[in-house]
Order: sequence, then C-alpha cells, then structure tokens
Amino acid sequence: MTTKTFLITGVSSGFGRAFAQAALAAGHTVIGTLRSAAAVAEFEQLHPSNAHGVLLDVSDFAAIEPAINTLLARHGAIDVLVNNAGYGHEGTLEESPLEELQRQFDVNVYGAVAMIKAVLPGMRERRSGHIINITSMGGMMTLPGISYYHGSKFALEGISESLAQEVEPLGVKVTAVAPGSFRTDWAGRSMVRTNRSIADYDAVFDPIRQAREARSGQQPGDPDKAAQALLTLVNAEKAPRHLLLGQDALQLVRAKLKALEAEIEAWEKVSASTGY
Repeated sequence: MTTKTFLITGVSSGFGRAFAQAALAAGHTVIGTLRSAAAVAEFEQLHPSNAHGVLLDVSDFAAIEPAINTLLARHGAIDVLVNNAGYGHEGTLEESPLEELQRQFDVNVYGAVAMIKAVLPGMRERRSGHIINITSMGGMMTLPGISYYHGSKFALEGISESLAQEVEPLGVKVTAVAPGSFRTDWAGRSMVRTNRSIADYDAVFDPIRQAREARSGQQPGDPDKAAQALLTLVNAEKAPRHLLLGQDALQLVRAKLKALEAEIEAWEKVSASTGY
C-alpha cells in the first residue's frame, strides 16, 4: 500500500477523529485542523510522527490559504483532502434567523470550497489527488425542520459533482460522501437549535425534534466502520462521485429518487408543453 498525506478538517471528534485514527493506523500521515491549541496538542498525541495538528477555523477564509501554504512547505503534497468540518442547524425556516443560514453556509459550504481552492492547484499540477467532501444523506433527501442544513448539504453535493467533471481529465478525483445517521455529536453538542416561537409548526416539527433527541447516541451507524469505508474509497482505482454510507441512507435516498421519478412522470405533459 502506498502511504498518503491526508488533510482532514475537524478532527477533534466524530467522523473527523474516526477518519484520522483509521488513516494513522493504516500508516498514513494525517494533518488535522482544530480550533484550539489544546486540541492540537491532544491530537498530536495520537501518533509520535504522523499526526500533525493545525490551528484553523474553516470559516476564517482569509486564514486558509496561508495555513495551507505553510503545511505544503512543511509536509509536501496533500494527497487526500477530507472536508469533514461542519455542523447541523435545526429549526423551521420561518423561525430561524437569516444570520443562522449565513453561518451554516460559511462552515458547511464556503469553508469547504476555500479548502478545495487552497489544495487543488497542487493536485492539478501533479495530476493526482482526491478531494472528499463529507455531505449527508440530507444532501439528497429532506425532512422538515432542518432546511438550512439541507440547503448547505445540497449545495456541497452539487459543487462536488460539477467539480468532479472539471478535474477528472486532470487526474484529480472528487467524491461526495453522504452518511446517514451515525453515532457522532451531530445531533448533540454539534447541533445549533433555533428556539421555537410559532405554534402552527408544533405538529409537524416537535415530534421530529423529540425523535432526533431520543436517538442521539443510539444511531445505527458506526463511525469506525465509516472510516474503513473511507480508506476503501481512497484506495479505489476508480472512485465514485457519490458514496452513501449506512442502510438508512440507502433506504431514504432510494425512496426520494423513486418519489421524484413518480412526480416527474405525473407532471411530464406540463413539463414538455413549454417549448416553441
């Protein structure tokens, strides 16, 4: 196996930590972004020579390119970028302040794109590299009450798919990895929850919030197994542009695609009636 240098955002916990630990165990070098000096020091204890932490908040766009340039000078080429940093926002659209949408996109979308723009020139010049964007099954299907989150993940899915077509002829792979429900902090401390204020939404939203809170810590997905799937992906000669993780993701996305196809067929005559 050829060892690689991974750059993984958000390695303090959850998927990011599981991805980093699996890559280190497989002999790879991992550079991980963290948001405190204490977290950087703790991360570097994972391996005496192959774990390297960097103090970086992906929503601090101006800091990303200088930080990546320093990393490249110190560690050489980045073979695999894993855009993992992100969080969930819960709240109905009408109740959620616009500023919360801005923050959701800053971290989940703009931060990921800024990281891509910083590492892509080197990958393009070498005609080698793999960009992996951690999206969500929520980038392909939806539930009420997390519209801001869905919007950010749909955006990252679309960006990933278009980027893959741009860089595939240049030897660079792009994969959007869409997990289902896994036992991470996504539904716990990593989720921002807007306060409820409009009673009209109680019936549709309150049961979903209660079910999500009850499932937190009991989700079916194992982050360590997701990390092994990531290594399989990285080692694949031909990588997919989209990879679902989890039985629930498979079931719910397939149901969405089936419903979408039925709706397209039901309205096909109207859709086709608009030409000259």
